[in-house]
Amino acid sequence: MKQFSSQCLKTILTKVETTIILRNNSYSTRLYYTNPKKNKKETLYSKISPLGDPKTTLSPVLDEWLQSTPNKPAFAELKRIILDLRKRKRFSQALQVSEWMQKQGLYTFTSVEHAVQLDLIGKVHGFGSAETYFNNLSDHEKNEKTNGALLHCYVRQDQIEKSLTHLEKMKEKGLALSSVTFNDIMCLYTNNNRGEEVLNVFTHMKTHGISPDNLSYRLCINAYEQRSEMEGMDKIFEEMESRSDFVIDWNTYTIAANYYIKAGLHYKARNALIKAEEKLDSKDAEGYNHLISLHAKLGNKKDVFRIWELEKIACRRCVNKDYIVMLESLVKLGEVEEAEKMLVDWESSGNIHDFRVPNIVILGYIAKGLYEKAEMILEELVNKGIQTKPDSWAKLVSGYLDNDEVKNAVECMKAALSLCKISKSWKPYLKTITRILDSTVKEGNFEDLQMLIHSLRNVSPLNRQSYLSLLESCIKNGKEVDVILENMRIDKVVQDEETELILSKKVMLEA
Repeated sequence: MKQFSSQCLKTILTKVETTIILRNNSYSTRLYYTNPKKNKKETLYSKISPLGDPKTTLSPVLDEWLQSTPNKPAFAELKRIILDLRKRKRFSQALQVSEWMQKQGLYTFTSVEHAVQLDLIGKVHGFGSAETYFNNLSDHEKNEKTNGALLHCYVRQDQIEKSLTHLEKMKEKGLALSSVTFNDIMCLYTNNNRGEEVLNVFTHMKTHGISPDNLSYRLCINAYEQRSEMEGMDKIFEEMESRSDFVIDWNTYTIAANYYIKAGLHYKARNALIKAEEKLDSKDAEGYNHLISLHAKLGNKKDVFRIWELEKIACRRCVNKDYIVMLESLVKLGEVEEAEKMLVDWESSGNIHDFRVPNIVILGYIAKGLYEKAEMILEELVNKGIQTKPDSWAKLVSGYLDNDEVKNAVECMKAALSLCKISKSWKPYLKTITRILDSTVKEGNFEDLQMLIHSLRNVSPLNRQSYLSLLESCIKNGKEVDVILENMRIDKVVQDEETELILSKKVMLEA
């Protein structure tokens, strides 16, 4: 095996410093490439969209735009910006835009805009603030949309009593209740593992003439799966397929397929996947990814590749998320070599280099015990200037120790510890630390032992018990203890009676 080179380690350390700088100046990264048109006209959307830092206040941007343009921003454009920010989970900024619109007094809010703002307030500040906003609305604005939005705030924060009380108030007011309202209640019960209540609400809906939608059916299917009632799931599908006014979407079929796979009903799962594919929109990458993942669970290698080719044609370009799903599926099928070949395609795809993509293949090789192949990919990434993660190197450490390849394990631990400046939350497992230090003692390589103790000092310093274990290991293997004692002194680990007792064993062995 090629030893981890000092040049490779130097490259890692250089990238560490670079990444720290980048992290201090960059907050939002898209995981795919874009090819913007030159001289594209600037819009309010194009000014707001890149401001991904949640701490960025949008009011100054909106005020500047209002002052610099002869016409106020179009109502439709602002609503589109809010919608886009919500999709990107930038809820605080979406709320800022909505509140700015209201504050300017240039736009008339309908119940739809009030409902959106209610939902955003609930997401950002909690249901208490949403209640305050709702209570300040006029009576005619407290319709089914705003009431529904407040109900959703309660459900999102798992407020069972408030949710049910609010639903009763909606009924008392005679508001038109839809499947959306009852889906919220079913979600509430689902989140609290109360499957029977989910089914009761589902029955109540139909009894009162409210037609279930795809989400209603999915929640019901989930309730039957939790109760291991596959026959109930089958009946639900019979009901859906018998409705002339209803179209089952691909997501409902894939959820059912996943449950059938768990139950070992592979024939039914395959049928559900066939129907899901028939319902899939030709440009829906998420749908293709679901199908690829589920076919991998079934061991359908041909279908995995077939759907991947369809996705590439239909969606024109695949982003990192798509590659992650495909690579995970190949590793699940045991096709790690095929997955590595796909990395070549990914590298030439124009997507931003996201370590999560190659890491799937790295972990796949580690799982198969092919540690040298995993390390080779890691070294290639480092040499290409791509930032790796300490956890992957640490997994290699454990693998090499399992094979008694101590020198290789030490080199990988060096790489892992060198990355701790950027992965500050990462710490090596105590078991891994104990194993590699003990193995280094047995090898008699005190230079590496000293280096490891020094590197660990800034990440996960050795405690008294670890030092005592090392002393015992040194004595047991007939090694000198000077290095251990010196490091104990540096770390202010006082030699006590237990330490003297261990050292007395050395004297006895030498006598």
